[in-house]
Amino acid sequence: MKRLAGLAVVLAACGPGARTHDAALPERCEDRGLPPTTISGIVLAPNHTLPLYGATVYIPASEPGPFTDGVACSRCTDPPPGDALARATSDELGRFTLANAPAGRDVPIVIQLGKWRRRATLPEVVPCRANEAPVELTALPRSRAEGDLPRIAIATGGCDALECLLRKLGVADEEFTPDYEDGRVHLYASTGADHLEGRPLAAARTLWADPDRLRRYDIAMFSCECRPFGDDKTPEMVANVRAFADAGGRVFLSHYHNVWLGRAWPGVASCPSDEVTFANGVIDAQGHPKSAAFAGWMAAIGAAPNNSFPIEEGRQTCTGLDPARAERWIRLDGTPFPQTFQFTTPNDAAPEARCGRVVFSDVHVATGSRSAPETPFPLGCASVALAPQEQALAFLFFDIASCVGPVL
Repeated sequence: MKRLAGLAVVLAACGPGARTHDAALPERCEDRGLPPTTISGIVLAPNHTLPLYGATVYIPASEPGPFTDGVACSRCTDPPPGDALARATSDELGRFTLANAPAGRDVPIVIQLGKWRRRATLPEVVPCRANEAPVELTALPRSRAEGDLPRIAIATGGCDALECLLRKLGVADEEFTPDYEDGRVHLYASTGADHLEGRPLAAARTLWADPDRLRRYDIAMFSCECRPFGDDKTPEMVANVRAFADAGGRVFLSHYHNVWLGRAWPGVASCPSDEVTFANGVIDAQGHPKSAAFAGWMAAIGAAPNNSFPIEEGRQTCTGLDPARAERWIRLDGTPFPQTFQFTTPNDAAPEARCGRVVFSDVHVATGSRSAPETPFPLGCASVALAPQEQALAFLFFDIASCVGPVL
């Protein structure tokens, strides 16, 4: 493997087997009665305000190289690109600590969550002490000028605006484009706006009908269309969306897109109704391995201090869930009805063989964040603070973008 140019003069000087480029072996920190070398910091969303859970932070052992373009299987057990001299995972507060880290000047550091990746250089890591990485180096990139972003397809909707959520999370406006331009977020027209500042958008059905087009993306997000439009989702489209998820794609289904569930993944959930509800959302504290982190994160940012949060425009679509096949993340207060749930794919395969993920959510982007559905991006998005339900969606979005499997 090609060694990274400019890596610290002292590599892992405070850990086992420390060595320098000139092969001189310095004393280990603990041999001198000193603390080990550590690097700590906080991982933030591209908006530089929201801490992120579950991001991988590491010092690469060799050049990480580019990501594979298009849909790919990504499991949390896979080694990071370029392997790691030191590695950590951000906690519910976004904090991380790299133990026994390399020391010296110009130490490379990588912050990665799925195909979101910032590669930075720490000017100096002082040996045998705790070092703090500046936050401007540990936030996920807003644009390709700052690093890597996943390829995302969003179908616009008349009753939801998932593109506005991504904008509030910090994705730069220039990354939102029609599919024939080179942005990382491609907008497709469903029941929302059909153009982007005068440039026409391809119809969402062209995305669903073309398996090769779907495979260009890492994440596909379908905003609520205000009705199921079941006749528009042909068996071929259903098979394409399922194959995309099975290959490692991530699919985010907003309210009324439950029509895909019954056809692509029958038996995962029972979604026979569509009722307006004004109940709070309750985070399931024991519903899945990440539930405690989700609850702790929502409490830490002030969105759900008592494990619940208000939901605007709440709906109750699903009444049941197969717990052997899916995880309930949010339920309606006072009921067992799932507001949001997810499952990994291929859903009928052994858990260790799965590498895709599907999320269904009756939680919409808050009404104050979007305007009339025909208003094109970005004018259709309001610059207001994230509502509690959007903060919940933010956790779900970055989780769906991340690797599949237990966080290491």
